[in-house]
This record gives sequence, structure tokens and C-alpha cells, in this order.
Amino acid sequence: MANNSFNDLKGKVCVITGGGGVIGTAIADALASAGVKVAILDRREETATALAKDLTSRYKTNCIGVACDVLDKDTLILASAKVEEMLGPVDILINGAGGNSPEATTKQEEVNASNIDTLDQTFFGLKMEGFHKVFDLNFIGTVLPSMVFGEKMVKRGKGNILNISSMNAYKALTKIPAYSAAKASVNNFTEWLAVHFAKTGVRVNAIAPGFFLTNQNRFLLTDEKTGELTTRGNKILANTPMGKFGEPEDLQGAVLFLVSDISKFVTGICIPVDGGYNAFGGV
Repeated sequence: MANNSFNDLKGKVCVITGGGGVIGTAIADALASAGVKVAILDRREETATALAKDLTSRYKTNCIGVACDVLDKDTLILASAKVEEMLGPVDILINGAGGNSPEATTKQEEVNASNIDTLDQTFFGLKMEGFHKVFDLNFIGTVLPSMVFGEKMVKRGKGNILNISSMNAYKALTKIPAYSAAKASVNNFTEWLAVHFAKTGVRVNAIAPGFFLTNQNRFLLTDEKTGELTTRGNKILANTPMGKFGEPEDLQGAVLFLVSDISKFVTGICIPVDGGYNAFGGV
């Protein structure tokens, strides 16, 4: 008999890292609406707890907020124990922690004859502290939670890991080399881990959001004083066939599909949710 609903998700336990962010909030909302018990992990405990209370109130499913640093394995282990104690064994892990930073962003898009005397505004001026900050958050911040929560899934013989990639994984964008490199690593890691876990009952997939206005990239896409799109923001829209930025809610369908049993024979893929950006050749 065909099963074309998400009913299998009801009562399952999901951990979402970076759950207090714009994208994490939208994903948590979709999961809670399907009856999933959601543990929102975030460095900002107050934000995570407030969101959990709101979801619990609106959807009548048990959600909790847990303070956690995805780059600290010890806090991840403590968070794992707390989630299991309060909600039960984890069925789904969504690695949503990530983001970019001005510290890992070049001021110039390229090196050319006009800026050869100001190389500090190009790749050569990047500080390794900023590069590490962004790369580690996006990539190591995916690896460590997968280790901590994935081990228990493997031992139980079932589970689902969903990573949040980016368009940068397919097409490196100017100015943000650390973020691009990290997201490309997430894609490769998704495939590697999917193969590694393939016979354990644990699936590993990813989604690649296109361009969404979030707190991490707003400084690149809009003028902070006027709110108008920057040259870069207009360039992105010109290369997005649908001609608009995505809304966080646009990610919900792809997420529910990949974490539900509807996609039980799907592992090791990354679904772009991008308004056609990845398909467009520019002409």
C-alpha cells in the first residue's frame, strides 16, 4: 500500500543544531508540525528554549531547547544525554549550525590590475583566525555532531542524518573562500558518510539552499544603511531563474522528504533548493 504522507515522523525525536537561526527555526517548525519531538541545540540557550516553548504550544508536541557548542565534543555528549533523558533516543540529526562572517570575507571579488597595490583587500589579506572560524563552524560543526549522535543511531540500527550544504558547494562564490570550501567539504562528507553507514540502517543526505536573506549574509546582499540590494545582491537575483530570494519555509518540503520513510531508499544525495540557480548557465 502506498504511503504518501509524513505520518511515520510522528513521535520521532530530532536534534537540530543551530536550531535558533532563521533556517533552523523554519525546519524545526516543519518537524514539529509533523509531530516530531524536536531538541533545538544552539549556543544561545534562551533563544532555543523560547522557540521550543512556542513549538510545543502551537503543535502540542514535546520540544526542548539545549545549550550546545557544535565545536565542543564534550558539550555535544552532554546535550545527547539530556535529549535522550527528556525526549528519548534520537532518530534524526539535522546539522544546521553554520554561517559566514566578515572576518572570512575578502573586500574585493578578484585580483586584477586595478587592485594589485591593495592585495590586503583580496585573498592575501585574509586572517587565518577568521578563516578557521568559518570553516570549522560549517564543516567540523557537521562532523562532530555526526560522531556523537550518529554512533547511537548505528548501535540502534536506524537513524537519519541531514546536513545543510549550500550553493557554494557547487559553484564557489567570490569573496567567501572559507564558507565555500567548508560547504564543498560538507557535500563530500555527506557522500562519504552515507556509504560508510549504508548497511547500518542510517541514511545520510543533504540539502543545498540557494540564496536566502539571513543574519549571516545580509551584510553582503543589502546595504546596511538603506536596506537596498547591493550590486552582489542584484547579481544573484539576475542569475536565479525564479528572480527572487528563497524564504526559509521553502526548505521544509525537501527536509521532510529526506527525513521520512518516503525516501527510505535515498542516501548520499544533496538536493538543491535554489530557485533554479544551480541549473542556470548565465545566458
